[in-house]
Amino acid sequence: MMTILASVFVFGLVVLVHELGHFVTAKAVGMRVDEFAIGFGPKVIQFRKGETLYSWRAIPLGGFNKIAGMDPDEPQDERSFQQKSLAARMLVILAGSLMNLLLPVLLFSAVFISSGISTPTDMPIVGTVLPGRPAAVAGMQTGDKIERIDGQAIASWNQFVNVIKVSSGKILLVEGVREGQAFQLQVIPEYDEKADKGIVGVMPQMDRYQPGVIESVGLAGKQTYLVTAEMSVGLWKMVTRQVSAEVAGPIGVAQMAGEVAQLGFLPLLQFAAFLSINLGIINLLPVPMLDGGHVLTLLVEGVRGRPLERQRQQFIQTIGFILLILLFLIATFKDVSRLKLF
Repeated sequence: MMTILASVFVFGLVVLVHELGHFVTAKAVGMRVDEFAIGFGPKVIQFRKGETLYSWRAIPLGGFNKIAGMDPDEPQDERSFQQKSLAARMLVILAGSLMNLLLPVLLFSAVFISSGISTPTDMPIVGTVLPGRPAAVAGMQTGDKIERIDGQAIASWNQFVNVIKVSSGKILLVEGVREGQAFQLQVIPEYDEKADKGIVGVMPQMDRYQPGVIESVGLAGKQTYLVTAEMSVGLWKMVTRQVSAEVAGPIGVAQMAGEVAQLGFLPLLQFAAFLSINLGIINLLPVPMLDGGHVLTLLVEGVRGRPLERQRQQFIQTIGFILLILLFLIATFKDVSRLKLF
């Protein structure tokens, strides 16, 4: 039940904000929006306000705006999508992804204001001991102050890490102070293939700082920028095959949402922020059926001075639809494989 509720919350929030971006800008430039929907499938809740039908559908894994005249074959009038300027249409298409990049600023701000910011100290004091790892097996505890390793004086956390990372498989004699009493223990760092170094499974002691509202918003903006840049670089490396492609579909995202929700509501907000950034970036890719594909088509129209021929548009959209279905199937297969049901 936790996984279902967390998934509905995360998907619903991220999709709502994305579609809200399209909706608000479409209304702002004078387009008629016939329906604003969250989810797909049969309507669960619906009501009409003015000219727009608002609906919540049974499968909360997407959403859409039905903007009048987006299909050139539909009847056109002065409020149709196709009849608006190139700049207006571009704004409406881009607004969804831009909103997905704005939402994390609000979510990160809420997290910083609610829980403050934790930063690691450079003192060689153990903050968290991960269960099952070498440090826990050796008996290391939260609050332990590390003073020497194999007789070498340790003055900072960074120095402690530097000794551990080059000592995988070695027996190390750790000396320190615990609750005012000296202690000794032996620990054997294990090799971490991804990090390419030795680890013992401990985190440093954290200092907590409570920023004000304005500072929180600034820090949230910086955090959003850094995460967006990191995700963009990671995506580029996957496209250029510098790293292996790791994709997750709705099942995988739902599973992660359920796991994060068990940690609390604030971690779930952070997860929603990361997912929103991911959705914003993915939607800007120049792939047909995605917002980036529509933007590319509009740019071509701007260069040519006229829209692409109807048959070409249909062909491009079909190719894009096939690619997205293939990606969805691959992601779903990987999601199911991770569940190890068979």
